[in-house]
Amino acid sequence: MKKKIRYIDLFAGAGGLSEGFIREGYIPVAHVEMDEAACFTLKTRIAYHYLKSENKAEIYYSYLKGEINREQLYQEVPDNLLNSVINLPIGKENNGQIQNLISKQLGNKKVDLIIGGPPCQAYSLVGRARSADGMQNDPRNHLYIEYAGYLEKYQPKMFVFENVLGLKSADKGGYLRNMEVLFLEKGYKMKLFTLVAKNFGVLQNRKRVIIVGWRSDLEIKLHDIEAIKRNLEFKVESIFKDLPELNAGEGIDKYVSYKIETNEYLEKTGIRNGVDILTQHVARPHTHQDKEIYRIAIKKWDTQHQRLDYNDLKDDLKTHKNRHSFIDRFKVVAQDLTFSQTVVAHISKDGHYYIHPDINQNRSISVREAARLQSFPDDYYFEGMKLGTNRTAAFKQIGNAVPPLMAAELAKIIFNNF
Repeated sequence: MKKKIRYIDLFAGAGGLSEGFIREGYIPVAHVEMDEAACFTLKTRIAYHYLKSENKAEIYYSYLKGEINREQLYQEVPDNLLNSVINLPIGKENNGQIQNLISKQLGNKKVDLIIGGPPCQAYSLVGRARSADGMQNDPRNHLYIEYAGYLEKYQPKMFVFENVLGLKSADKGGYLRNMEVLFLEKGYKMKLFTLVAKNFGVLQNRKRVIIVGWRSDLEIKLHDIEAIKRNLEFKVESIFKDLPELNAGEGIDKYVSYKIETNEYLEKTGIRNGVDILTQHVARPHTHQDKEIYRIAIKKWDTQHQRLDYNDLKDDLKTHKNRHSFIDRFKVVAQDLTFSQTVVAHISKDGHYYIHPDINQNRSISVREAARLQSFPDDYYFEGMKLGTNRTAAFKQIGNAVPPLMAAELAKIIFNNF
């Protein structure tokens, strides 16, 4: 790729969207993210890309093996790269400081593209169902206004705005209509696409809204992104086969060996890229009652190919008062299907919706297995705020992320307009 396309990632999270654009040769100017743990993840990934470009990838691999710590890793990376991760919440209080920091990164260059999407909980159907006022008073509803302010400030040629499917119905479509009007006021036209991750080689039935915008004075050619079908027709078992067996509460954060050689799906997607260093294959502990329910759910899928209905459990196994909604709260990640259920941030609270298909392991999926369902490569390390493993922080980052495989396809399409 000869063109140097520079972009800012707003509400960057753990960098799944950015990873796809970096793979296609785009140059990140800054990542803006309020979550401290996610910012460490972004810095660690920046370290990976920098050291790889300098033919010093072994230093990064030493970190994955636990031979050096995070501070020692970061000492190998130029400060200006690490400082491109801006750990501040986007909003009126911080925008001036954020933009000053971005200006230091930019120098006399310009921003070609802005990517990212505000936190999605305020628009999600589940979030609204669980909220007393249907999220109507949640300030995150209006973060798109801040996004528009960054468009006005930097005047990129294009933008990519990612969010949940519920954005289309939130406030009966009112937020989406307001976005279109506001973006047009700032000088940008837009087109909305509804994308399904499984069509991009991701083993997951994840549906997302992608808004692609461009300056009104420009002629833009966009392929029908919704028509893309990269479904590789592999089964979900592909992400489990080569990983060591774990019981609930077991696993090693840093380097552990794979059980067997790689497979075609892992090779084609780059999830395993020839570097046999496995990290974060860590499973959460479970109560005896949860494990009993997991056994029932797995057995029902294996013998009847049916999902467990919460109301079918014996009374002594039912602890939730709500017996009418979320009746599929215990769900197996079925390895004989070509895609899994959607991985969401709730996985950080419990693993009931993501039960490992092996009844002998009898647990929910590990951090690494969740990352693989999102198509993150195995060399992608999810940080906590402190040194050492932070399983909950990792699950949250993975659940909120954009699958890198899907992001890379978007990056290819956007590239044709630069």
